[in-house]
Amino acid sequence: MSRRAIADAVDLLAAAGLSASFLVRDLDSGAEIAHDADRAWPAASLAKVPLAAAALDLVDRGALDAGQTVLVPPGGVDSRGPTGITRFRHPASIALEDLVALAVTISDTAAADALRELVDDDAVRALLERWGVAGWQLRSAQGELARTPLERVAPRDAGLAQSVAIAAGSRGGGHRIPQLDASRASTVTARGGVDLLAALWASPSSATAAAERVRGMLGASVMRQRLAPDLESEDAAWSSKTGTVLTLRHEMGVLEHRSGERIAIAMLTGSSVPAVVQPAADAAMGAAARLLLETVRDLDLRG
Repeated sequence: MSRRAIADAVDLLAAAGLSASFLVRDLDSGAEIAHDADRAWPAASLAKVPLAAAALDLVDRGALDAGQTVLVPPGGVDSRGPTGITRFRHPASIALEDLVALAVTISDTAAADALRELVDDDAVRALLERWGVAGWQLRSAQGELARTPLERVAPRDAGLAQSVAIAAGSRGGGHRIPQLDASRASTVTARGGVDLLAALWASPSSATAAAERVRGMLGASVMRQRLAPDLESEDAAWSSKTGTVLTLRHEMGVLEHRSGERIAIAMLTGSSVPAVVQPAADAAMGAAARLLLETVRDLDLRG
């Protein structure tokens, strides 16, 4: 049954122009279903999650002060998509913990880069190693995500930028656009995404104050157009982080049911459709996630 579900999910995504890697895991039983889960993808804004966790972990350890103010230069970005400080025209003084919240809840790239001035990639790697999480490679500043060919063309030419992004990649993960090049951008695997979620929700590290705050911020994410419509209900809460740049559309999160069930999902996708707005792709991701979720539930029932 799981093979059929994987094939059906891949077909759903392909019909919307998406190639994908995914992993869905019950965090309590360990039952999981996966496809190409160890392929490294450019992480886009998903890299903000381990950065946030490392920043708050350093606060817990007394190395940083949650209330210390940081002077953040304006992002000055006008293109559609970027949010928060990234669009500011003037410097802003913001507390460190509030920068974390901006980076996670509204995916503010300027806030994330301000954090990277205090929390370098080595600190993030050390935290992931301590938590036993692999599958992440952290290399690039988040501000680079707002400096792609898409930001250099007029809105009417956005499809052209997408076409260039589609055509400029190689089978081995290389790409002429740095943000899409797996050897230059920060990367993540679907397994690495779920392993980090497991560390935040269902391991000894999940009992820390840092993990609790990250969970709360993921639950407050405003980007809810992909998997949430097919997963969330009055009885189930979806906490997640999306990642989007050019052809990439990712999401990783945890569905917590009132019954106590906790299921983690990481879905990493690339689109072959030369368009910025792709509601069919988001809908396909949600439908595929729902199918895989139900399959994992069935695996649990069958033991």
